[in-house]
Amino acid sequence: MMTVIRNKIAGLSGFRLIHFCFLLIILYCHRDRAAFRNPAASESGLFISGMVRDEYGPLTHAVVRIQTTAVCDTTDESGCFRIETPDDHTPVVLTAWAPGCFIAGGTEIVPGTDSLVFDLMRIPDGDHPGYGWISAFSEASGSGNCQVCHAGGAGSANAMTGGPDSGGDLPFDEWIQDAHAQSSRNIRFLTMYTGTDVYGNTSPATRFGYSRDYGSFPLPPDPCEPYFGPGYKLDFPSTAGNCSACHVPAAAVDDPYGTDPLSVTGTAAEGIGCDFCHKVWDVRLDPATGMPYDNMPGVLSFEFRRPPDGHQFFAGPYDDVAPGEDTYTPIQKRSEYCAPCHTAKFWDVRIYNSFGEWLESPYSDSETGRTCQDCHMPAGLNDHFARIESGGRIRDPATIFSHRMPGAMDEDLLRHAVTMDVTASRQDKSVTVNVEITNDQTGHHVPTDSPLRHLILLVTAVHASGDTLDQTAGPVLPGWCGQGDPADGNYAGLPGRAYAKILEEFWTGIRPTGAYWNMTKLISDNRIAATDCDRSSYTFVSRSEQPVHIEVVLLFRRAYKQLSIWKSWEDPDIVMAEATIVLD
Repeated sequence: MMTVIRNKIAGLSGFRLIHFCFLLIILYCHRDRAAFRNPAASESGLFISGMVRDEYGPLTHAVVRIQTTAVCDTTDESGCFRIETPDDHTPVVLTAWAPGCFIAGGTEIVPGTDSLVFDLMRIPDGDHPGYGWISAFSEASGSGNCQVCHAGGAGSANAMTGGPDSGGDLPFDEWIQDAHAQSSRNIRFLTMYTGTDVYGNTSPATRFGYSRDYGSFPLPPDPCEPYFGPGYKLDFPSTAGNCSACHVPAAAVDDPYGTDPLSVTGTAAEGIGCDFCHKVWDVRLDPATGMPYDNMPGVLSFEFRRPPDGHQFFAGPYDDVAPGEDTYTPIQKRSEYCAPCHTAKFWDVRIYNSFGEWLESPYSDSETGRTCQDCHMPAGLNDHFARIESGGRIRDPATIFSHRMPGAMDEDLLRHAVTMDVTASRQDKSVTVNVEITNDQTGHHVPTDSPLRHLILLVTAVHASGDTLDQTAGPVLPGWCGQGDPADGNYAGLPGRAYAKILEEFWTGIRPTGAYWNMTKLISDNRIAATDCDRSSYTFVSRSEQPVHIEVVLLFRRAYKQLSIWKSWEDPDIVMAEATIVLD
């Protein structure tokens, strides 16, 4: 046999010689793997074998998969694979993928086929800034709009007609409800950026003082002037800042420090859109810390692969989406994908840090932990992510991640963030209430990210007649929990405890502040870290033998009370946990 092969090789040259060598390798691999595997199974026709290659030759460690299943094989050092099929007569759809390549295949192959060759196309090197972003919405001009194929519920292009697949939510339907889709028009973000309230009333321009040693510095707002809260543009009117690097990333990717979010229109104004996320190829992190570099917020820490003219590129969490110019990147299933926009320093003070908090917690353990996606993109809600009539494939629901991405607006997520245990006792005229709050269900601090967010633990004790018991020991809520009628959400001075990261502006002394674009210093941070428990105790005096009703409520508040009043924000507090105890 080998003599015949040598004779044939002697008569070949150029491309024919290369082609013949590939066939020879396939035959050799097929023979070698057949000897290694079960010969009887091989003869029954239950295997498909062949080779994966690119323009430079065979590819090692390429993955060949029966599409939508866990059945796969990895090519050996010769680029060969051999994959078992479910039965001996039903064709299967095979795909092949290797790092740095687009996915190939997507066609049916008959069991028993050998000498099958997958030719993979390599992904073009570099990013191409001239690429025009694709809108997520079907009514937008251009082709390939995400809603057309990835909406199945109310967002479906033909839901009103009752066409097939018009029922359950698909990725577009989920994304359109998510905060990421609203990042560019989030009213809290915009009013903090502009220094206005929700009605467009604008605070006076920032006043500045001057010091020979320090130069100009900001002064507190004039108490005699109408005030509608702080704003970046009040303090830095001649610059755009870097807010767009996270809030309007498709516009900021080529100009992260010069993109004014108020001037962005078109597809870039769709927030953190589908096309943007699926052009991310990798994330740049500091190898010494595992964190993004301090001077590279948002888009500056992402590595993109926008395609050249005439081509497309989509990166996702599957290695079997074919045919098309699609590829797999593991970063989309890792917490590092979230890092660039969920950690940030301003003036050397760590402001956002949910990724860093996760990284320092047991949840980051690669064997026993959980990723950001596990909690914020929970799987199991659907069995396909593209419309069936548009080429969607039925998959195991456990492999399909939700694009709803619940966060600080989601009541169900917040109610399952911590566990609160309350005990109470009564002895003579004294009533004692003990509260434990354990962060046992969240992979970062609670609350996290925006320093405006905080928790309010409110403890009340009343007699059956309605008379409130006087507190004799234990913490009370600080002034920034609101001065005034408790019925209006003003809880300052009441029994309880607040959990927050408190920042103070360096020059004006304003605290707590959310104007972290100015120089600030960290005053305190008593938020509850992952797996930690906070305990507090409250003592009341009971001057009656009536039963005592104790109510303990843990509230999530999106912003400080005074700031919400200035801005006319009306986000209601969300109850995270509550308990009631009656002492006879």
